[in-house]
Amino acid sequence: MELAQIRMFKTVAEVGSIARAAEKLFCVPSNITARIKALEAELGVALFLREGRGLRISPAGQTFLVYAEKILALTVEAKRALDPAAEPSGPLRIGAIESSATGRLPRLLAKFHKRYPQVALELTTGTWSQLLDDTVNHRLDGAIVAVDVERAQLKRTPMYREELLLIASTSFGPVRDIADLQDKTLFMWPPGCPYRAALEHWLLRRGQALPIVSLASYGAIVGCVSAGAGVALVPRGVFEQYAKGAGCEGYEFAELMAIENLFYWHENAGVHPAREAFVGMLREEFAEARLRQ
Repeated sequence: MELAQIRMFKTVAEVGSIARAAEKLFCVPSNITARIKALEAELGVALFLREGRGLRISPAGQTFLVYAEKILALTVEAKRALDPAAEPSGPLRIGAIESSATGRLPRLLAKFHKRYPQVALELTTGTWSQLLDDTVNHRLDGAIVAVDVERAQLKRTPMYREELLLIASTSFGPVRDIADLQDKTLFMWPPGCPYRAALEHWLLRRGQALPIVSLASYGAIVGCVSAGAGVALVPRGVFEQYAKGAGCEGYEFAELMAIENLFYWHENAGVHPAREAFVGMLREEFAEARLRQ
């Protein structure tokens, strides 16, 4: 089993075609076909199912893909470990929940690119559980999520605390108490979102049962609130980024506690100058934000 074979297998799995994989890897299709057949013979399983002119990864291939990603990630780590003092460069795959990606990271990403132009940063958004799974399986170099959980193979460090604001259209009138929300619709992310959980706990403590419409997009949530269709609970970063400019007012309630956002990375990831530079800039950015407050 050779690294070139594993890299070819992973590329074919990603693009679903020998021809497209050959273009991406700058080699001839026959070479990839021969190397994958040799790999299948060595493993004793079919990694792909042939369907006409296309390929579909097999169940055995899905299992092997998990290990292939780990093997290739380890080779990248090994190269970095030999030169830990090198200037940050190469790929950096960061995951973030949407509230962080849209409300907190845009300014930081611009600064990071300017300071470290040799780093090819890729930002992925998703649910917190999906992002942690991707970090465990080496598909991400790190992730920012709003939950503090023990997860095998992952380390974590606090980044910042996100205050929560109830937002309503400026035409809605002031919201001084939860009683002002009677007969109003709430727009929130689907169940599983830690900010939604904070809202549900608040309503439960106050004995309120209000309808919640699930929307998996802060853009859609802010748009509905701006149109006067209801209210929502959002992180302060989202409010400051674009809800405030969309004709929405933000209201603080002492019972709605700030939620810690943490950065997770794989415990066996080893030396990764680009990731460490990114975490350092995160700390720098949020330390400055606290001083501005």
